Amino acid sequence: MAAARVEAVEVRTAAELARCDALIIPGGESTTISLVAAQSGLLEPLREFVKVLKKPTWGTCAGLILLSEQANATKKGGQDLIGGLGVRVHRNHFGRQIESFEAGLELPFLGDAAPFPGVFIRAPVVEEVLSGAGEEGAVAVLAKLPGRLHMKAGVSQADTKDDSGDIIAVRQGNVLGMSFHPELTTDSRIHVWWLREILRL
Repeated sequence: MAAARVEAVEVRTAAELARCDALIIPGGESTTISLVAAQSGLLEPLREFVKVLKKPTWGTCAGLILLSEQANATKKGGQDLIGGLGVRVHRNHFGRQIESFEAGLELPFLGDAAPFPGVFIRAPVVEEVLSGAGEEGAVAVLAKLPGRLHMKAGVSQADTKDDSGDIIAVRQGNVLGMSFHPELTTDSRIHVWWLREILRL
């Protein structure tokens, strides 16, 4: 980011959020993140940032969950979501922590042939693109993960509806969501691509 002359700021308050021109919501525990955001008075400013001000926002793993309009397999009582992506996600789609894995991903939007090292840790997937595109236009599916239709016995939620694979990256207007963790690799291609994209908005 330094090479791109971008200043990175850790956001814990509404005042810090107000300084930002774009936002990355990283992985973690989505329920905890939403609870802390609500308790600190940050949840509504986040919704305004994403859905009213329409500033570029990128969520990875838990960030994807928070940026979705709907989420399945949430804890009792559900959880507060920021929204912005017209999708329903399935939390912990591939199972528990022990089922975490890495996979080489074909990401056409990067424009090169080298697979991206995708790190999946209790990862969600996009279960459904919701009907009604909204004013930001249709949800664009950027990537799928093929070949994991039938996981180990007892993880039935990991079955997909067809052979096309699981949706692991989507974009709708100013909002980008990914199931995996680019921030846990030394490969900066997605970060570089995203910075170039948001400079065009």
